Amino acid sequence: MLKILLTTTLLFISTIAFAQKEFEKSLDSVQTLDDVTLFFKKHKKAKGKVIVFNEEKHKTQMAQDIFKMSVGAKKYFKDAPQKTYYKVIEKYEIPYYKVSCVFLDGQKKSIEDINTIRQTVISKYGKGYRFEDLAKQYSMDMSAKQGGDLGWFTNGDLHPDFESAVIDGAYNVDDIFTLDIPDIKAYYVVLITEDKKLIEEAKVLKVTEPRK
Repeated sequence: MLKILLTTTLLFISTIAFAQKEFEKSLDSVQTLDDVTLFFKKHKKAKGKVIVFNEEKHKTQMAQDIFKMSVGAKKYFKDAPQKTYYKVIEKYEIPYYKVSCVFLDGQKKSIEDINTIRQTVISKYGKGYRFEDLAKQYSMDMSAKQGGDLGWFTNGDLHPDFESAVIDGAYNVDDIFTLDIPDIKAYYVVLITEDKKLIEEAKVLKVTEPRK
């Protein structure tokens, strides 16, 4: 009886080990985003998704480890409740931009009032007032709390007209200008705060090995 139990246990362990190797082998074959789709079709019980790490926005130890990995490399973190792999599918650099702004709401103020405020902001900035303080005083959206700082953004993050004005405009750091987007009644004073910057991103497949 004991011999049978030992044989059954060893067979069970061997089956689990084989399944784990097959799972890892299948994961190793994933090279593209299309492969990710095929992987989840094959391993329906596996939980996971593709996530994007941004070198400027993500400063955790995990993110630092990810950016040290080459494309195709994978690793797992032993402290996770289940064995969770992170596999780098793509790494690339894309241009990012950084501005601060004063937003004025055309639904709440007339265009005359808006232009008066914008002239005041530009005049005070020219006299040495900090743009951060001006944004906190005049801006009419949540960015006022950050002194108008919108953070790093890239093409597709903001309204197309706003992006076009910043990306296609021949502006330098500390240049200040006005921007109108009448279709959404949005009016701005925009300050360029940083030069265009290439920031590395990584598309990573995060997948948890299913429990046996």
